[in-house]
Amino acid sequence: MGSHIQMSHPREMQPGTDFDHRHLLKALPFDSGLVCSNMGLKAGKRIGVKGEISAGAKSFVLNLGKDQANIVLHFNARFDIHGDVRTIVCNSMDKGEWGAEQRESAFPFQEGTKVEIFITHDPSNLTITLPNNHQFKFPNRLGLQVIDFLNAEGDFIIKSIQLE
Repeated sequence: MGSHIQMSHPREMQPGTDFDHRHLLKALPFDSGLVCSNMGLKAGKRIGVKGEISAGAKSFVLNLGKDQANIVLHFNARFDIHGDVRTIVCNSMDKGEWGAEQRESAFPFQEGTKVEIFITHDPSNLTITLPNNHQFKFPNRLGLQVIDFLNAEGDFIIKSIQLE
């Protein structure tokens, strides 16, 4: 059974709010989203993110990695922004440098709905499971064994995060 961490949107949180999970997990306001650090999610484990997509959403982003400059997965669900319509764009960042984008055409998201996204990682790939149980893989370009960082931005309100 996994650990379950309840969180609220940063606009509803007080700066420095802490959540206790094996390591100290902090949820702090970020420019436009939520930041969690020191998660300690080891290879083979899974993270589930439950949230609500805002009505009139243009896009939302989930970043997972070591820290802000080393992102193993940049998951960007684009409803209608940057020339993309109903497309998921994934990428990675290594020491502050973006890699090549990968686009996924499966797009099960609807504005104003609640969703859950699961991400499992191993030394080679991240497996993303979307709300309709569609799965796709994104390469673990950084070779991370442990994911310590999660950042959520955009038109998505995180309701809970589950580490399994």
